[in-house]
Amino acid sequence: MEKTKVVICTGTHCYVMGASELLLLPEQLPEHLKDKVEIEGRTCMELCKRGAKDAGQGKAPFVLIDDEIIESATLQSVISKLEEKYA
Repeated sequence: MEKTKVVICTGTHCYVMGASELLLLPEQLPEHLKDKVEIEGRTCMELCKRGAKDAGQGKAPFVLIDDEIIESATLQSVISKLEEKYA
């Protein structure tokens, strides 16, 4: 089974706006999701520079879950999205 790819933007703006907390995701994932998710940090995905057209309101921090952009991401919003995916 292919794992769900979670990419956390770790650019300066995202990091300051909460990505530093998002990097704790591996430790915060429920046990039943740990073997289904691949997590990586990526230096600046430039989503905030694309503006409202491509990234909603352009609010950091950004996370990509497969190809879906999560803006204003929190640990809870990312975990909730993953829970939905595997419900």
